[in-house]
Amino acid sequence: MFRRFEAPPASSSTRSFNKSHTRHGRSNSSFTKESGISKRRHSIRRPGTSAGTESHRDVSDNSISAIVTLVVGQEQRIFAAHENVLCLSPFFQAVLQNQMMDSQTKKISLPDEEPEIFSSVLEYLYKGDYYPRLVHNKKRNSWELEEQPREDGTPGGSGRAESTIYHQGVDGELLKDTVIYCAAEKYGLEELKRVALRKQGLQSGIQASTILASARYAYANTPDTDSKLRAHYLALIIRSRSTFKRSGTMQLEMFNGGTQLFFDLFVALCNHVDDISSTASTPRTPRSGRPF
Repeated sequence: MFRRFEAPPASSSTRSFNKSHTRHGRSNSSFTKESGISKRRHSIRRPGTSAGTESHRDVSDNSISAIVTLVVGQEQRIFAAHENVLCLSPFFQAVLQNQMMDSQTKKISLPDEEPEIFSSVLEYLYKGDYYPRLVHNKKRNSWELEEQPREDGTPGGSGRAESTIYHQGVDGELLKDTVIYCAAEKYGLEELKRVALRKQGLQSGIQASTILASARYAYANTPDTDSKLRAHYLALIIRSRSTFKRSGTMQLEMFNGGTQLFFDLFVALCNHVDDISSTASTPRTPRSGRPF
């Protein structure tokens, strides 16, 4: 049975779809083997309940944590991470517990993962966020994405970081935060899902074709019980319906089908129309409590 869809506030709407993208964007932060992760004792930032308020887990009293080598993607890029950091993820905890490996040969292969996405996941496990980080604007009392630093590394910013990545699995551009959300679903990182969803709500200027491709990816890589990312895309398409009505990509996607997305969209639109009709037919009540 389809759950009734409730659209989020219009303030998070994506208003334009005319941004061009590079094919192979790279994250500013990469936790690869070359990063030189050492075996010295350190403190790990545990993912918290909201951005900017992460709690910490002190592991200074632990013995030296083993280094795990991770081979990621079709290019077989090498990453390295402390075992106790990876074990913050139920997925990696289960993998490491089920494999008989000595401390010198701990190795995990992730051939279907995108290296740039895994770099962001690993950055989150260590720092509680990933680039571009969420920054709280105290003046506006709102969350924003940090700007890219200048080429010389000084603050000031040169604009937003690239919002899409080229995904080899779909041979096209996808919203980075959507792919991170789906990776977080796979790795059992609920707080990372919330962070990725909040960041995605701050994006704008995304092409309609990219939104539809990302929505299809979201439906293919989240369970039917997901009520966050899927609802985000339904609301986004409804709010921007004037753009999607003129979209040849939308027409082609609907013709090809093969996804639950469009039935859910149909039900959400019906609910939206019902709500409007209900509001229009409800008589206004004066302060006296009697209808006009």
